[in-house]
Amino acid sequence: MSGGRRIRKILVANRGEIAVRVIRTCREMGIATVAVYSDADRGALHVRFADEAVHLGPPPAAESYLAVDKIVAAARRTGADAVHPGYGFLSEKAELPRALQAAKIGFVGPPPESMDAMGVKTTARRHMQAAGVPTVPGSPDPIADEAEARAFAGQLGYPVMIKAAAGGGGKGMKRCDRAEDFPALWQSARREAAGAFGDDRMYLEKFLDRPRHVEIQIFADEHGGCVWLGERECSVQRRHQKIVEESPSCVLDDALRRAMGEVAVKAARAVGYRGAGTVEFLVDAGRSFYFLEMNTRLQVEHPVTELCTGLDLVRLQIEVAEGGRVPAQDEIVRRGHAIEARVYAEDPARNFLPSPGRISYLRVPSGPGIRDDGGVYGGWVVPQFYDPMISKLLAWAPTREQALARLARALDEYTVHGITVNLRYLRAVLEHPAFRAGDYDTGFCQTYAKELLVRPDPRYETVALLAAAVAAHRRDHDARAAFGERSGGDPARSNWLRLGRLRALRGAAR
Repeated sequence: MSGGRRIRKILVANRGEIAVRVIRTCREMGIATVAVYSDADRGALHVRFADEAVHLGPPPAAESYLAVDKIVAAARRTGADAVHPGYGFLSEKAELPRALQAAKIGFVGPPPESMDAMGVKTTARRHMQAAGVPTVPGSPDPIADEAEARAFAGQLGYPVMIKAAAGGGGKGMKRCDRAEDFPALWQSARREAAGAFGDDRMYLEKFLDRPRHVEIQIFADEHGGCVWLGERECSVQRRHQKIVEESPSCVLDDALRRAMGEVAVKAARAVGYRGAGTVEFLVDAGRSFYFLEMNTRLQVEHPVTELCTGLDLVRLQIEVAEGGRVPAQDEIVRRGHAIEARVYAEDPARNFLPSPGRISYLRVPSGPGIRDDGGVYGGWVVPQFYDPMISKLLAWAPTREQALARLARALDEYTVHGITVNLRYLRAVLEHPAFRAGDYDTGFCQTYAKELLVRPDPRYETVALLAAAVAAHRRDHDARAAFGERSGGDPARSNWLRLGRLRALRGAAR
């Protein structure tokens, strides 16, 4: 597939598991890698994996991973031929490839013009409408004024979605069911969008009845080739953030799958796209589908497609950036079923509060059909400054039932100590009858919220209490022995010392 523009060194402008993921493929291809890191990531796994590493600055993303000038300077200093943006951060900012073009450095991604066309959701909607692609009813342009937005919401009819015009990943997105709730939700969404993307422009969409979120992975090259690689069902979402993804989708048949794939290719061609992209759709209860947005980057859940097609999408990105061609559509063969579960450092019992801290012990699962894309290790301190996802656990099998069984087994094997993670919550999702039946939509996590919050097994609570009692007894015994020795064996003196010291220890323990 090579087109002659050989890339010998790539700077990965990201962190965590996606940076590790890109570095692994580069190593297989014989391409040297450069990691970038903030103060919080000095000892991170992606820094350890790369051939070189460049410090960017303080932990806040705006001063490190979002600083275009620092990324370009790092690429220049290390002699990188190209920059891979991963996902998130600068991956959908046309400012980065433009700055790289000026510096005569390659970009493993689409042209900035395509990113401009699809990066702002209202602009993308206009392009799709002009191309004849069905879109969800909504505002044609970003709305700056709250009163104007509220009036438009009334015209659309509640419920409506308040959405950030830039960015993605569920940030800056709120569902509003009533007019009286609109002002607070509007302001909250704007603040979130400004913090996540540096852009607080908002627009509105009609909320569809029981929508399912189904996306199509596409790939295009500079020679006019463009193919779709199948779909991913992403309807298990909490606060509009995907948690579990699978392929194929339970709601699509071959005819609907093909129709959506062809529309996705049409959408990519309409903006002169190149590289990996994802066209996202909502499928309503009547199985009509509507364009939602296009992500002009690699998706978090891209390994689902890799497992079903046997393709390495990062390798294909690099080959296309070198001038290579994508496979023909009839060469794309999909097989079996793949499911991905995102493992987060968060506490479901405390409203999914992030749980940063030191991982004292980590054992990731393995075995037939299991893949773990992680960015952490035992002893690593999960920082508080970034998204709390620590890995993506995937299972592949010939059938959905077998894939579910494999993923459930792998979740049971996954062991993390020192921080709280959402493993039990993910297990509850897989075991829920609605999910197992494939009868779910984007409201799944909200509808079954109480059922998914699994309480600790009483048997394990008893074991934990017994273990705590034994530990306390041993601690007291060791303390008595130590204080007795220090007092020279004088019973009267040592008893008073022991009593006072033990009270102090117990108070500190509480």
